[in-house]
Amino acid sequence: MDSLSSSFLPTFSPPNSTASHPSPPPPPPRPSTFRVFSVRIEEKPQTVTTRSTTKRSNNQERPTPPSVNIEKKPVADQSLPATIFNAFDDIINKFIDPPSRVSVDPRHVLSDNFSPVDELPPTDCEVIQGTLPSCLDGAYFRNGPNPQYLPRGPYHLFDGDGMLHAIRISKGKATLCSRFVKTYKYNIEKDAGFPIIPNVFSGFNGIAASAARMAVTAGRFFAGQFDPTKGIGSANTSLAFFGNKLYALGESDLPYALKLAPNGDIITLGRHDFDGKLFMSMTAHPKVDPVTKEAFAFRYGPMPPFLTFFRFNENGEKQADVPIFSMTNPSFLHDFALTKNYAIFPEIQIGMSPMEMIGGGSPVSTDPGKVPRLGVIPRYAKDESEMKWFEVLGFNIIHAINAWEEDDGDTVVMVAPNILSVEHTLERMDLIHASVEKVRINLKTGMVSRHPLSTRNLDFGVINPGFVGLKNRYVYCGVGDPMPKISGVVKLDVSLAEVDRRECIVGSRMFGPGCYGGEPFFVAREPDNPNADEDDGYIISYVHDENTGESRFLAMDAKTPTLEIVATVKLPRRVPYGFHGLFVRESDINRM
Repeated sequence: MDSLSSSFLPTFSPPNSTASHPSPPPPPPRPSTFRVFSVRIEEKPQTVTTRSTTKRSNNQERPTPPSVNIEKKPVADQSLPATIFNAFDDIINKFIDPPSRVSVDPRHVLSDNFSPVDELPPTDCEVIQGTLPSCLDGAYFRNGPNPQYLPRGPYHLFDGDGMLHAIRISKGKATLCSRFVKTYKYNIEKDAGFPIIPNVFSGFNGIAASAARMAVTAGRFFAGQFDPTKGIGSANTSLAFFGNKLYALGESDLPYALKLAPNGDIITLGRHDFDGKLFMSMTAHPKVDPVTKEAFAFRYGPMPPFLTFFRFNENGEKQADVPIFSMTNPSFLHDFALTKNYAIFPEIQIGMSPMEMIGGGSPVSTDPGKVPRLGVIPRYAKDESEMKWFEVLGFNIIHAINAWEEDDGDTVVMVAPNILSVEHTLERMDLIHASVEKVRINLKTGMVSRHPLSTRNLDFGVINPGFVGLKNRYVYCGVGDPMPKISGVVKLDVSLAEVDRRECIVGSRMFGPGCYGGEPFFVAREPDNPNADEDDGYIISYVHDENTGESRFLAMDAKTPTLEIVATVKLPRRVPYGFHGLFVRESDINRM
């Protein structure tokens, strides 16, 4: 999840003198010790080496955390303005706004497998169990935050430069590649050797810290260190493929176009504005209609209109904006749902309020007195005149799983995880419980009903991509243990609760003690076969073993009640925990 909206940074006009040079939260409570694997600290010339962790038997104690040995090297020459602004940054981080809260303390947030890694060129992997199915020929990409420099001050897990970890599969063989998304932010900070653009989630807490960081940011701008019109986002949240193009996404900026080289290397092509028709930002969760191949998306922000809906045709050409002025307060709107005829937007109790900073708070906060709503609008609407809002008490969703229509289009059904303790979402995600629920909205009468599908703590739910916007039966979710760590995957049959409201879990695969994965992804075995069963395919995910420090790629049979592992790939190095992923078929890679 990327830093919210570029609107939180002032819109500066470029100076006269030219400047140089894009579903799931803090980890569980702070341990007494922590492990850092390989990061750059503050200045680029410094390097970090670590001792590798050793595998232990069941009767051994946990190995001593590896030490961090920093080899000091001469610091690169800096301009006088850069030296001054970096000194001010240090003063802010040490005295005005130090990382006093666990949720923004980098020593905690970046511990264990949350710590960043360096880039990895395409490297062969070993298949150590089973055989990779031929339908996995293609590439699985997983996005997530991976700070280029270890933070000098507060750092939230939602901040951090986007890094893609792609496993390229062909004829039973696999190659892993890890690359930063080469955003404008990444490139200017890499060239400078230090951070320049502040983080929204961790950088603006209280009026003093906010004013100080904004002053330094303005100074850097007028000194020509960066140009906010070229983007401030990290593209660290998810990926999307539509119009025969692959994009890395973060909702504070435009998408970044990507390509995959024949050897499996990931190449950033650049920031993409769709011929000047897309500006400011776009959701990290667009929905692609499997029938029409259109993509539907939105943007949101702290200034009216707080929500803007739009779509792309099958060729990836952006269509006209539909501003939604009936959303009267800025809401944190991370995801939405799509049906054959409608788009559904959640307005939850988490909102954006820059005024909260005056009282020492964050620009993103919870309003317990607000009543959540669901907005339904025809997906080909020209304006918001047909937008309908429905109050749904206590329904706070970050991610949507799927939606469809029933009763000849008079009823809209949505499945999504409801965050029961929404006030902990940003500060203590380990305390929240996400309950997957089915919501029914009668568009004629306005009646809304809902019921849970499972008692487990589940999020990062996915379906067979061929059923987006259509009635589906099966959902695959990550098990929070606690969030944001995913200890396993479960399969839900959402049709079971329609009569007796019973537990809907029909399949499960837990990864084992000390082993954690991420968002699962479903890959159909025969994606072009209209008669194939909905669950005829494989669940794929990266899984990390914190006992040994090793990461693996798993392929699981989605039809079996145990989600049987059909293939395990040992990865050449660990893959940090992250956010959302996407599988791109070989045929689509060839069209990119």
